[in-house]
Parts: sequence; structure tokens; C-alpha cells
Amino acid sequence: METSPLMLLVTGGRMLTMDAARRELVGWLAVDHDGRIAGLGEGDPPADLTADAVLDASGKLIGPGFVSAHSHLFTSGARGLAMDQSLYGWIEAMLGYASAGTADDVYWFTKHGAYDFLNNGITTAFDFTDSGLAFDRESDGVASYGDGNAVPDVAYQHAQLRAKLDAGLRTMHSVMLGQTTDRDAVFGHLDDVTSMSDELARHPAHLGLAISGTVQWAGAEEYAAVEVACMHRHGLLNQPHFLETPHEVELQRSKFAWYRDAGALGPDLVFGHFIQTTDEIIDEAAAAGCGMVWQPTSNGRLASGVANIPRCREVGMRVGVGLDDQSCTDISDPFQNLRFGIYLLRATYKDPAAMAVADMLELHTRGSAEVLGLGDRVGSLEVGKYADFCVVDPRDPDTGPVWDPYGTYVLACGLRNLVGVYVGGRLVSDRGRITGAAAADHAETVSQVHERMARIATSAT
Repeated sequence: METSPLMLLVTGGRMLTMDAARRELVGWLAVDHDGRIAGLGEGDPPADLTADAVLDASGKLIGPGFVSAHSHLFTSGARGLAMDQSLYGWIEAMLGYASAGTADDVYWFTKHGAYDFLNNGITTAFDFTDSGLAFDRESDGVASYGDGNAVPDVAYQHAQLRAKLDAGLRTMHSVMLGQTTDRDAVFGHLDDVTSMSDELARHPAHLGLAISGTVQWAGAEEYAAVEVACMHRHGLLNQPHFLETPHEVELQRSKFAWYRDAGALGPDLVFGHFIQTTDEIIDEAAAAGCGMVWQPTSNGRLASGVANIPRCREVGMRVGVGLDDQSCTDISDPFQNLRFGIYLLRATYKDPAAMAVADMLELHTRGSAEVLGLGDRVGSLEVGKYADFCVVDPRDPDTGPVWDPYGTYVLACGLRNLVGVYVGGRLVSDRGRITGAAAADHAETVSQVHERMARIATSAT
């Protein structure tokens, strides 16, 4: 059967494009057979446009798929643990289950997390793979990975990339570096990771490779220099967890100089969390072009603190937003994350201007894409970008009149109103259920995770 010039034509929806001009329009959006936006505009579509399928979105709100700029999908089967612990206590409890399996186990755990994201409207994720290295917690503020001479298993990390791509979640795949200053060992690991990743580079969901630096857990300044060498070796973005926990704050802050002295500060260094800062640290990082990624829900759950987002934005620092670990956010709900971020900042600074509603939505979509260097492909509804979007029905259940579309979308709607998630113009989740050919695989994934976690829990007792 001959196909139409377009794969999908969406009509009648109120679109929050989240482009640079924040255009809001009631109109149409066209998707080509490559899964990219071929056109959009006000009112009715041109009469000569034809498509294989037409979606009447009248009365619906349409926003870009959410971008989680900081995620740990492998933790999806370990929620509800360490309920009253701060960061390192929680990591210790979570890794006791989540990383106690094989490469085959972590494949299913990660796929479970990827499907969970898609069901909740998150279509792109910067995902930190589990390294498989042992976590040694000395106190709430001091911990390390490995034994000081360890590198992760490449096949174990690669299984996590395959899982995300098999689920259809767009991802920037980030691997933790070896917890060692042996450059040959670290370079060998990274070269192998890159080689295996390159084999999947043509997959439309594979948006690139990145690294996760380890200075937060390191005991010597040389680790920062190793990170910089790895960044330069393959031209990779580095998102280290940094200045996160409220314990041993001065020790953490002292390590900012390690990054400075190693020449790490620049656009390819994006700090994850960046909570226990000073104005001077923020100013210097911003001046160098660094970005940061904020996780409001998990920062609250783990009592990590409130990042100084107003200051970061005031001095021009690029800011993205993430859902973080699914087992310390517990419900990977981007609408909850939006509201939590707004409420935390307004309460902390006693000022409603600390975070505007439309600004918060921008940070979780285009802002997150841009801080990762992905703004040309995802994060907003613009011609040429992937047609990844959420369809939200404010009348099912009814939220009342739409006085302002941003107010309704962010403050009044949630997962209960999310009626469709599209990736590349294809429906992947219908009212919270994975749909189409992937539905059977999702059911198998759920079964595998429960069986494998039960086996791990039994062996751990």
C-alpha cells in the first residue's frame, strides 16, 4: 500500500512548543516518516497535507516529551528502600539489590526503568549506568566505589544501553569511570565502551555517549586530571555527581579546586546536583560555561538540600532538570517533579518569583536538552526535531476551565491526565500503558524484574 507523504498529522491541539520564543498555538503538527516534525502552525493544516494517520487533539494540551537530564534507570526495581536515610545510606541499601545481579539481570532492570519513563511522558534521558563496582560507605559524608584499583565491566554497562534502546527510550548513555588513577586501565575501559557504543550509533534512540566523573568519591586530586583526559580522548560530556550530600561540605567544596586546576571547567562539564555550593563557586562555574542539573524530588527525599537555582540562572548558568534514581524519586513523575521544584524554591526563598511556572516547564524540556548538547534534536516542538510529545487532557479527569495553559499543564494536570506519549510520532503509551508491539515485551520485562529481584533478595538473606 502506498504511504502518504506524512506519517502523522495532529490537529486541533493547544501546543506549548517550548521553543525559544515559547510559542503557544492552537493548530496542527505534521510528522514525517523519519519521525521528525515536518511542520506546525496555527489553525487548520494546509488542505494538501495528507498523512497515514490523523490525531484529533481538540481540547488537549500538547507539550514536548520531558527530558530527564539526570537518571539512573537500573534502580527501577529497588524503590521504597532506605526510606529515612540520606544519600550514602540510601545508595548502600539500594545497591545491595540493584547491582547484585549479572549483566542479564541489569538489562531487565534498566529496561523496566526505560518503559516506566515512557509511560510517564519522559522520552529522553541522560542515564548513568551502574558501574558494578562495590560501594564502600565510611560515613554519611565519605564513601568510595571500588578498591582504588578497579574499572567497571564493559559488558555489564553495555547491557544497560541495549535495554534502553530496545525499549525505545532516547538516551545519552553515561558510564562511570574506573575508580583508579591508572590511566591505561581507565583509557582501556573507555575505549572498549566507545567501540561497543559505536556499533549502535545509527539507532535513532542513541543520542550519544558521556561519562560520569568520580571526584565526589575520590581521595586524590589526580582523579580530576584523569577525568579531563577521558573527556578529551573521545570528546565526551562529563556529568559528575558533585556537591550533593549535606555532610562533609567543606571537604566537598575543596574538590572544586581539583576541577579548576585540572582544566575541567567548561561547557562539557555539567554538575549533577550542585547543591552545597557558594556564590563564588557558582559564579566561577557559570563564567567558565559549565552547566548543572537539578533533581528537586530526590533532593527532598534524601534531605540533600535545595540547589540555589535562582543564583545559577541569574549568572547565566545553563540549568537542566532530572528525575534522578527511580528508587529515590520512587514515582518517576515529571509533573510531580515540576511542582516540587516550584514549591521548594518558593518556600525556601519566600518569593513566588524564585521559579515561574513556565520557566520550570522549560527547564524540564528544552533547558535539559540544551544543557546536554541535545537541543538540536529534542526538548521542544520545532521543525526538524524529533516528534516526541505528550498529549494531556485537562478534562479527563476534569481540572476546570483552562485560564492559562501553562498553569493547567504544570499545576493542575498530572499522570492521570496524560492520555498519550509519542516518540518519533508513534504512540508508545496510551493512558499509562505501553502499547503496540512493545506491550508484550513490557509485560515480559515486569515479570523478569520481579523474578530476578526475588532471586537476589533470597540470596542476600
